[in-house]
Order: sequence, then structure tokens, then C-alpha cells
Amino acid sequence: MGGEFQFFDIIILAFIAGFLVLRLRRVLGRRDGHEGGYQDQFRDREDPESDTKADDNVVHLPDRAEDVDVADIDVSANDPIGAGIIQVRVADPSFDPAGFAEGAKMAFEMILNAFASGDRKSLKGLLSPDVYKNFDNAISEREAAGEKLEDTLVGIRSSEIVEASMDGHHSVITLKFVSEQISALRDSENNIIDGNPNEVIDVTDFWTFSRDTRSKDPNWTLIGTESNN
Repeated sequence: MGGEFQFFDIIILAFIAGFLVLRLRRVLGRRDGHEGGYQDQFRDREDPESDTKADDNVVHLPDRAEDVDVADIDVSANDPIGAGIIQVRVADPSFDPAGFAEGAKMAFEMILNAFASGDRKSLKGLLSPDVYKNFDNAISEREAAGEKLEDTLVGIRSSEIVEASMDGHHSVITLKFVSEQISALRDSENNIIDGNPNEVIDVTDFWTFSRDTRSKDPNWTLIGTESNN
């Protein structure tokens, strides 16, 4: 009889232990190798536990894996763009074309706003030295003439990758942006000398971004701009 009660006590204790384990898993979660946390792309931030500042990011990518299965990439190697994306993915398996194109729209807006307002500090963290020099010269010319640029991004209709390649260890991605903007340039007396503050215009831009795939720095840098307008 005593043995039966002892066996019953063991069952009760095992049930309680199992219940506690389930509760702990719900509270603490289970580690599966992907618990690094989500970080928004194109967002100014600094990780207090990292030696690398992530200010003025253009795009953030997770750490690279050791290899990549090309069969898992949803692009065609027979297409020049697809072949280029495969090259980038081989160098950096975490590269996500759709996510990059979406995040690039945020960078597009940030850079347009910074250029219109003459925010050199923001631009410097997003542009290559050559591109920054061109932007800085344009801002300086406006300031010297007492001119003011009013540029409003109404919306971005689309952003798509039109070129992708590897230049050594650097991935190079060109995107085509089709957007609606309102732009006007005023002189020192507030007269409109270019554009129309009441007209929405269609603008097509081609922006090229680059990143060193060997670097732990997740930043992408704007290295070239071209416009059809």
C-alpha cells in the first residue's frame, strides 16, 4: 500500500516538474540560433553592446553564413540581373533583394530631404566621398546665392533592382526609383526661379549602392546617381 502511494507521489512530482519547464520556456523562450533580434533597416541606431556604431545606416544585413545554396535563390541565372544577384548572395547569403529594395526607398527619402534642407551631417553618413562632394558643392552654391530648395516627396511608385554585380569584395546594386515629387527653387527674395510648388511631377532616378561584403559594418553607401529628368 505504501509503495502505491510512493509511486503516486512520483507521478505528481513529475507532472509538476513538466509544468514548470513549460512555464519557463514560455517566459524565457527557447534558443534556436536566431535570437539576435530584429533591427529596422535604414534607421539611425547604436548598439550599446557593440564596438561598431550603426548610425546613418542605409541598409542592415545579418551576419554572413559560411555558404549559400544557389538553388534556394528565387532568381534566374539566365537573366543578367538574376545572375548578378546570385553573385551577391554567394558573397553575402543574407542579402534579400526584396527587402533591400523596400529599405532603399527609406534611404531615398532620407537623402532627398537632407539635400533639400542642406543637412550635410546626415548626407555624409549615407554617401560615398565623391557623391558627397557633389551634393556639398550644390548645397554651397545654393547658400552662396541665397537660394532655397523646396522638395517634397509625394510618394514612391516603385523601387526595383535593375543591376547587380560584384566588384571585387564589394557588392554593387543599382535601383530604379519612380517617384512623384513637388520641387521649387526660390531666390533670396523668395521668388520662384525653377520648378512649381503647386505641381506634382514624375521623376525617374537610378541610384547605385555598394557595400564591402567582408566588413562587419552593415552599412550600404550611395556611390552614384543618375536621373532621366
